[in-house]
Amino acid sequence: MEVSEMLEHLNRGEKITGGSALHQCMTRQAHVALRLTAELNSGYHTPEEIRQIFSELIGKPVDESFSMFPPFYTDCGRNITVGKHVFFNSGCRLQDQGGITIGDGCLLGHNVVLATLNHEMDPSHRADMIPAPIVIEKNVWIGANATVCPGVTIGDGAVVAAGAVVTRDVAPGSVVGGVPARLIKTIPIEKTEAD
Repeated sequence: MEVSEMLEHLNRGEKITGGSALHQCMTRQAHVALRLTAELNSGYHTPEEIRQIFSELIGKPVDESFSMFPPFYTDCGRNITVGKHVFFNSGCRLQDQGGITIGDGCLLGHNVVLATLNHEMDPSHRADMIPAPIVIEKNVWIGANATVCPGVTIGDGAVVAAGAVVTRDVAPGSVVGGVPARLIKTIPIEKTEAD
């Protein structure tokens, strides 16, 4: 199975059976990601070198406004899309098999986890996985040590407080926090001419 076929299957949200050809393809891709993240995380790299390695990891170019402070971790890489003026602080972990889209102007704090896979609840099929995408719209700030669970969309301008566990969608302009994350307050979102 090719990576493109794997991504098509994952993006349909279909179950991955443990030990299947799809699972084996995911494992091969994980080793590619491990090699590239090891390169990214070893020694100092200029911002340009970081963008080049990250572009190779995700399989497409990132805008020159993208920036990251390594280390960074992923066990796939090929199902990540990032917009312009996106920043990842150190220690971010993206489990992107189910698909992760990060809009323009987003900030990810230290040690943010974005997880797009769940395991089957039935113990006899626990090795099976169910992918679901994470969508982070424009100008979202996710605080340090927050976790975003599979299938969640975070709306424009929202803020996720440090340490939060986001298990359901977050409305635009919302500030959420806690475990599980709940609405703390709303903030006004100004429309620009570009919107």
